[in-house]
Amino acid sequence: VNESALTPVMRRRSGWAGVAGVAVSLGLTELFAGWSTKVPSAISAIGGYVVDLSPTWLKNFAISTFGTADKAVLAISIVGVALLIGWFAGKAAARRPIIMLIAFAVAAVVGIGAQLSEPGAVTGLVIAATVFAMGAGLATWYGITLWSRPAEGEAAEQGPADPGRRRLVMGVAGAVTVSAITIWIGRSMIRSRAEAQRSALGLPVPVERQADPSAANDFALESLTPIVVPNDEFYRIDTALVVPAIDPDEWTLTIKGMVAREVVLTYADIAAMPLVERYVTLSCVSNQVGGGLVGNALWTGVYLNDLLNLAGVESGADQIIARSADDWTAGIPTEIAFDGRDALLAIGMNREVLPADHGFPARLVVPGLYGYVSATKWITELELTTWEAFDGYWVPRGWAKEAPIKTQSRIDRPKNNARIEAGAYTLGGVAWSPNTGIARVEVQVDDGPWTEAELSAPLSNDAWLQWMLPTEMSEGEHRVRVRATDRTGFTQTEDEVTPAPNGAEGWHTITLAAESA
Repeated sequence: VNESALTPVMRRRSGWAGVAGVAVSLGLTELFAGWSTKVPSAISAIGGYVVDLSPTWLKNFAISTFGTADKAVLAISIVGVALLIGWFAGKAAARRPIIMLIAFAVAAVVGIGAQLSEPGAVTGLVIAATVFAMGAGLATWYGITLWSRPAEGEAAEQGPADPGRRRLVMGVAGAVTVSAITIWIGRSMIRSRAEAQRSALGLPVPVERQADPSAANDFALESLTPIVVPNDEFYRIDTALVVPAIDPDEWTLTIKGMVAREVVLTYADIAAMPLVERYVTLSCVSNQVGGGLVGNALWTGVYLNDLLNLAGVESGADQIIARSADDWTAGIPTEIAFDGRDALLAIGMNREVLPADHGFPARLVVPGLYGYVSATKWITELELTTWEAFDGYWVPRGWAKEAPIKTQSRIDRPKNNARIEAGAYTLGGVAWSPNTGIARVEVQVDDGPWTEAELSAPLSNDAWLQWMLPTEMSEGEHRVRVRATDRTGFTQTEDEVTPAPNGAEGWHTITLAAESA
């Protein structure tokens, strides 16, 4: 290392070269993940560890703050931290180049370890792909650092006339561009592989079909959430940073544990069974009062109890462990499958083959339970065991083991802090209490009386319904609150309860301003 490499300018340049090297490595790891199902995404694998090791309060904050964008934020954060490490390692390596070699070696070990923990990873391919990516990153750092050094007789300056600075900018910009392109290509390949596998299938015709929503079921008011949420608008909350790409020809569902006989079913076996359609509303336990982590869809599948009867549930097996392809787990009381509710293993959503984002090739849909204890996507296994023998993924992380969905209501029309025209205005929203049903919705404007709203005709006992209330809004600021009463006679209380550990409570309240035309 010559003296110029030890100047503050050259240390900064080596730092930026380190950022470029890390960017190239990350891009190549994603490209290899797109190229082969046997090489998992390093970013996603590391992200899985981050999720597993993060404290409950941090996970709750991420979901409540970012909602369905939490995975993108986590992936960006991982990339950001990696680039920051590259910056500091690069600066230090200007004095001691061995530091960058050590940094990339440690990154390779961490990446390989995380990737090999993923289902389907092949050790040889993972090691080869990671070593190549890290080697390319190290070479990028070294090349840009050398290229940005001043030539004989030049001074290492920060001015725009400095040739070394221009070469640094070109090198870093080129490396970051290559990284962005390879990440995009890799993610696109993963996504297209998943979509190609499901697009080749058709959804079998169910033996029991549900009627399409009519005007009585859906008020079709502007800004009011539709009674059936389209697939691409349905909320998504899970721990998978990359949607698993599962070949339906290789997928199986195993039913084991405390059963008379172990059963292994293929996708063709499930599709050949008598399928039914059911309208069911699902909700995430992290949903805040008035939040959007809830949706209603028409699910197509087979009854969960029919599948369990194939295996024969043994006495004392009072818990069903549901496992997904990415090893996520949920624990469901066995009685739920036999208490008369329409618990399904679903392979269709809104009369389409189940989208990859929502669990293709199959997932569980259990009316009345929050998703974290029931709605297992990409499911591969059902294991019968005792209630004390196992806790699902989220239970050791501070959430309740039993999690029935709480009666809730929401104002959709207008949105909070909206400005509307004074005079006649129709308020509207949705209310839900799956497996129980909604009996009444009441609305209060300012400090006036609670007024019962008109309800849409329910699609099923497990589906939400819409409410609307024509009002007269005088000019000025107004407060609107809503509460629902379910068919057991329970009415929501004003008491505010946070989502943890078993679901939020309280009246959804908004403010609005009515103005003259």
